[in-house]
Amino acid sequence: MFGFLGILLAFLAIVGGNYLGGGKLSELYNPTAAMIVVGGTLAAAVIQAPREDFKRAWRLFGWAYTAASPDFQAGMTSLRSWCLLARRRGMVALEAEGRKVDDPFVANGLQLLADGRSPEVIRSVLEVELIANEQRDLQAVRVIESLGGYAPTLGIIGTVLGLIQVMANLAAPETLGQGIATAFVSTIYGVGVANLLLIPTANKIKRLVQGRAQYHEMLMDGLVYIAEGQNPEVIRQRLQGYLGADNAASKTA
Repeated sequence: MFGFLGILLAFLAIVGGNYLGGGKLSELYNPTAAMIVVGGTLAAAVIQAPREDFKRAWRLFGWAYTAASPDFQAGMTSLRSWCLLARRRGMVALEAEGRKVDDPFVANGLQLLADGRSPEVIRSVLEVELIANEQRDLQAVRVIESLGGYAPTLGIIGTVLGLIQVMANLAAPETLGQGIATAFVSTIYGVGVANLLLIPTANKIKRLVQGRAQYHEMLMDGLVYIAEGQNPEVIRQRLQGYLGADNAASKTA
């Protein structure tokens, strides 16, 4: 929700500034310019990125404005409950817990515990999954960053195309002013979309991906400690540093 507020403020800033300068909202409306900027930018990204990266990028784009920062304290509470359950009923009881969680990473870790895997195997398997997921997400973020790089250039192309049309109609000088103003709307679209939406969203996704990776790292350490037979208080003490990182992140969110 906070991200949507930022987008709204950006829109109001541009429209409001144009209005205070004596402009009209209709002057910023140009479907041709929007087609050139949006269509051309997407086409450039399609050419550059593999299909899977492109699809993942748009899933992350939506995730950026719906996902919340990981709750490290809730994760610590879950680890404590899993530890107590394993000590009372054995590791096999964690298999049912794995079916209750929505996070595939956590579910996999609980299944490894239920299968009786050694701490070394659990850490090895989860580390590979953690790194692979993070790298795939960051690769997809680069697609969104590339969109932010292409959009201003496509805006300039739209402006040049508009100026070509203006120059082709020099016989009607009364239309030149309006034609030139319309041509430059493409530049506004390109620069605005890049700097007010695409690049900030890419940076937001990177922060969310890194936060989720840190959260999964904490859970991985906790699951390994459970496999080692550590008690809940020792696990809490060993993972206390993650809670400090979470508090710091919450203050800057």
